[in-house]
Amino acid sequence: MKYTHVYVLFLLFVFCTSCMQNQTEPHKDHINYKIKDTVTTYGPKRMVRNVKQSKNGTILIAALFAGVLRYDGKSFTNLTSKIGSRRYWNVLEDRRGNLWFASTDSGVYQYNGKSFQHLTIREGLVNNAVLSIYEDRAGMIWFGTGGGASRYDGKYFRNFTTKEGLSNNSIHTILEDKTGKLWFGTGGDACFYDGKTFTVFKNKEGKAFYNVWSIIEDRKGNIWFGASIIDDKKGDTLIVSSGLWRYDGITFTKVTGRAASAIMEDKKGNIWTTGAANPNGVGAWILSRYDHKSLYTEKPVVTEIISINKMLCGILEANDGSIWFGSLNGVYRYDGKAITDFKSKDGQQ
Repeated sequence: MKYTHVYVLFLLFVFCTSCMQNQTEPHKDHINYKIKDTVTTYGPKRMVRNVKQSKNGTILIAALFAGVLRYDGKSFTNLTSKIGSRRYWNVLEDRRGNLWFASTDSGVYQYNGKSFQHLTIREGLVNNAVLSIYEDRAGMIWFGTGGGASRYDGKYFRNFTTKEGLSNNSIHTILEDKTGKLWFGTGGDACFYDGKTFTVFKNKEGKAFYNVWSIIEDRKGNIWFGASIIDDKKGDTLIVSSGLWRYDGITFTKVTGRAASAIMEDKKGNIWTTGAANPNGVGAWILSRYDHKSLYTEKPVVTEIISINKMLCGILEANDGSIWFGSLNGVYRYDGKAITDFKSKDGQQ
């Protein structure tokens, strides 16, 4: 009887575990492997949401409906030609060398250089609208979607939504800080997860963020937010103040009232942002650089690199020190002197 009891408990454990996690058995996709990767001299003309760099130094570009492209310094190769047109929003190379392509209309594609694995809600992904991809220190891949967050270990998904304590199901960005806490920037606020519970981050006045698009940790361990805070509400109209914010673990500081849809720290410690000059997002968008020597002064020194009447998106500092950034109509590179737009021969001069 004793052994029977133990065996029944074991079966219950296996059953509960299989119910809590979804094993991935990718559904059949219509991927045409006979199609060759498209190689072009010029970059995409569609919106580029994010720019990353691979371990071998090539630039990875996620462009809506234009594909995920790799730039080797001479030409652009469309890595998603075989898949077809999707709303590609983000790209990641994990520690094993696999590439992950996030789309807001068809889930995630994993590419090992030879074949694709397509992961959607059928395999256990919480939602097919994927905005962010992040690899934590344990090698887990996190997906921020329009319906919550998913953690993937290569075989199973574990999903987090408001039912599990997540503050808001619309996940824009994910970051693991040096202490191991996972930060989630959402359409409603910013929260962090300590492995057990979710906590909404609030300022000293007790106000939470609203509509958080970017979170980074700098070399000193400060957490930076590109977000808004609701100051007032008049009927259905929200009165918000946008800005760039810094949290050192104790003190919460509003660095500037300039909007920051994307944030990056370069090798020198300068902070770079893209954001609208107008809090409501209308008009010019600016690529800005905040000088590292003045970051902790009352008025940090800011340099406007470019102002353009088009939305500006993700930022990357490449290995050679050049700054890449996405826009509504393509990708740009700033080498410290000139800006290259890659859309035409003239733009590359």
